[in-house]
Amino acid sequence: IINDEGEEMKVEKTSVGGIMSHGMLCDSTMLGWSGGAAGVAVQVPESVALGEAPPPSKPRPKEEESALTGPVQDGLFKPKLTKEEKKKLAAEKRAAKKAAKAAKEDETN
Repeated sequence: IINDEGEEMKVEKTSVGGIMSHGMLCDSTMLGWSGGAAGVAVQVPESVALGEAPPPSKPRPKEEESALTGPVQDGLFKPKLTKEEKKKLAAEKRAAKKAAKAAKEDETN
C-alpha cells in the first residue's frame, strides 16, 4: 500500500493494542487507484484471494456481483432531496399541522 507520504509499505500481521491484527482497511489512494474517495474503505472483489495483491486499478461492479450484495438498508446512502421535494415535504407538514390544529379546535368547541 501507499502511505500519506507516498511511500510504499507492506501490510503484515502485528499486535495492535495487544490484539493480533491480520490486515487493514485501505482507501483507493492507499492502493494506488485513481478515483474513489480518500478515507473511504474500498471493497475488493471476492475473486481476490486473501493475502493476494489488490488489482492494479479500481474494479467496476458487474450486475451479478452487485446482485449478491443485496438490497440497501433503509437509512443507508439515502439520496438528498431536491429543492422541489423539500418544498413539497414542508407544505405537507404545514398542512398536517394546520389540520391537527383545526381538529383540536373543533374538539374544544
